[in-house]
Amino acid sequence: MGSETIDTVVIGGGQAGLAMSGHLSDRGIGHVVLERHRIAERWRSERWDSLVANGPAWHDRFPDLEFDGLDPDGFASKDQVVAYFEAYARKIAAPIRCGVEVTGVRPLDGQGFRVETSEGVMEARCVVSATGPFQKPLIPRVVPETEGLLQIHSTAYRNPGALPEGGVLVVGAGSSGSQIADELSRAGREVYLSVGPHDRPPRRYRGKDFVWWLGVLGKWEARAAPSSEHVTIAVSGAHGGRTVDFRDFAARGVRLVGRTLGCEGGVLAFSDDLVATIRRGDANYLSVLDEADAWVARTGEDLPEEPEARQISPDPASFDDPLLTLDLAVAGVRTIIWATGFALDFGWLKADVFDAEGRPRHERGVSVVPGLYFLGLPFLSCRGSSFIWGVWPDAQYLADHIAGTGRTAVA
Repeated sequence: MGSETIDTVVIGGGQAGLAMSGHLSDRGIGHVVLERHRIAERWRSERWDSLVANGPAWHDRFPDLEFDGLDPDGFASKDQVVAYFEAYARKIAAPIRCGVEVTGVRPLDGQGFRVETSEGVMEARCVVSATGPFQKPLIPRVVPETEGLLQIHSTAYRNPGALPEGGVLVVGAGSSGSQIADELSRAGREVYLSVGPHDRPPRRYRGKDFVWWLGVLGKWEARAAPSSEHVTIAVSGAHGGRTVDFRDFAARGVRLVGRTLGCEGGVLAFSDDLVATIRRGDANYLSVLDEADAWVARTGEDLPEEPEARQISPDPASFDDPLLTLDLAVAGVRTIIWATGFALDFGWLKADVFDAEGRPRHERGVSVVPGLYFLGLPFLSCRGSSFIWGVWPDAQYLADHIAGTGRTAVA
């Protein structure tokens, strides 16, 4: 059986793949979007039941489609996000093929690529990897497999009732870890939260959402050096959108501990860095308020003052005597949820395009291999690149590049 020939193959049917498809169609570039499962699959099957978007609906969307029936200041549920992407695919008549897994991509001699899939072989002039940043869940090899102890990544968590009875240790205090720990605590579970370095912005300040402030302060356009250490952000749209406050967690019974170091004989060891870590998060919080106030003073914008936002709750008593070890059996902890991030996984891509750390070599998504592109990765061009709204201009840039190197028109 012969191979199918198409100008551009886009791999991935999530936000990046759909944004890419929209821009390619606008330029009359023949293409296909290959998705191994369903549109926005990770929102469907790798998120917990109560998850909502971390940004308001006016912000976390493409510029040419609003959420249907959702208050612009509201936070979309995961089902609403899925419905949004399905609606967008219909709006642009995306040539998406679901249930097609890409098993190999190889450059051809001369020009183009051989794309091997579960449904046959394609030859393409260009390939766009739009598989996103959440590819391979990371679980540190810290706690041995133990009978009676469930260890899962945050992608496998669904709701408190789906976990075994008993206490829960959540490792990681970014958006996922903090929200999951909060939900478990509200459900009456005994919760321990292992807190690592994080930024802790206000949800709103002076009448404006955090994402608005990032925009006017120019922080969405910030670029990171490849060697920059990623710092997770503790932010949430849950319960109508509230500032994450770990002191409030402690007041409601969550046991805060430092970074998880290791485990021996069923006893976990934690770093003695909890208080310092929380205070660094406070400093980040206050720095956002400082920059916002300076912007108001500079621009003369009429935004109401909010002095109460600078009031930090008293430290809980546990800060004076932080917990450094935890016997899991004695504490009754039967579940560990690892909210510890993801690694990239490009095992299907057989091209000399990666650096020594396995990261794609590219400039704004244009790789060192002609005709091969990346989209949706963190800091692809700037801080906003891995967000729903931020992937849009990156896709536009790549579509212009593809169009400028010759194309096959849509039939």
